[in-house]
Amino acid sequence: MLATLLDEYGLDDVEVRMETTFNRDLELESIDLVTLAGLLEERYGDRVNFAEFLAGMEFDEIIELTVGRLVEHVVQSLKVAEAG
Repeated sequence: MLATLLDEYGLDDVEVRMETTFNRDLELESIDLVTLAGLLEERYGDRVNFAEFLAGMEFDEIIELTVGRLVEHVVQSLKVAEAG
């Protein structure tokens, strides 16, 4: 999903690692996170609520959000959905 989003911005050659930040490293803005939220919803439905995840964060946390933290959220959300 992230590759799709980055490809739209011509960033398909950027190395993305768990510590890569969406804002500083990938230079994505809030509207791009909305797009990513839509892609997550298309893929996982209501099992992964990205908007709720972001709503629980302070502004500085959102600015420093890493790919790894999002991956952890997705994995945890899927485990909870599977168990419930």
